[in-house]
Amino acid sequence: MRIKICGIMSPNDGRQASLLGADAIGINLYEQSPRCIDFATAEAITRELPPFTDPVGIFVNLPLRAVFESLNRLGRIRTFQWHGEKREVADCYPFQMVAAFAVSAAEHILDITHYLDLCKGVGRLPAAVLIDARVPGQYGGTGKTAPWKLLEDFDFGVPVILAGGLTWQNVAEAVRIVRPYGVDVASGVETKPGRKDPEQMRRFMDAAREAASRYLTKDKVSID
Repeated sequence: MRIKICGIMSPNDGRQASLLGADAIGINLYEQSPRCIDFATAEAITRELPPFTDPVGIFVNLPLRAVFESLNRLGRIRTFQWHGEKREVADCYPFQMVAAFAVSAAEHILDITHYLDLCKGVGRLPAAVLIDARVPGQYGGTGKTAPWKLLEDFDFGVPVILAGGLTWQNVAEAVRIVRPYGVDVASGVETKPGRKDPEQMRRFMDAAREAASRYLTKDKVSID
């Protein structure tokens, strides 16, 4: 079970998340987010991360060319999470793209599969898809849960990262139903937007990994 703590706003929170066992931390570069940080802070966070923790840049409605320019400027960030309505299909190498989608109904699942079919047709599948709750005008960090039952037993052909309203109290049930490759949490481990609580992070990671050991099977998390 891969775990990402998203919306990190300080070097201390980034390092703490990593030392508690996070596989990745999210660095939000979307100006309209309450968790947005500038490039200088992003660089300070990545400098303080211990080895084997992946910093992930968060971008919304930004052309991929501009995303790549930002990533080259930041240096250490090699994985990015891409939200928005204008989907592009491109070769993202040497970066890895996590294509993020907001879901509230079955029609949104069809939107995801259509995009992945386009990507597959040209040999440019994203590294993973992230599925979040659909809240009009917002891109993550809402505290709303995604419709887990819609995702039950659905295979997108790429790793699925589940986000949206996850907490240490409900992540085990989410893992049981969706059986994702990874889980992503922001508001569910905060005392206020962008300020992470170490105890909530620890409880979240313990609950997610315990659930993974009980419910996940190799065929569900395969990246073949």
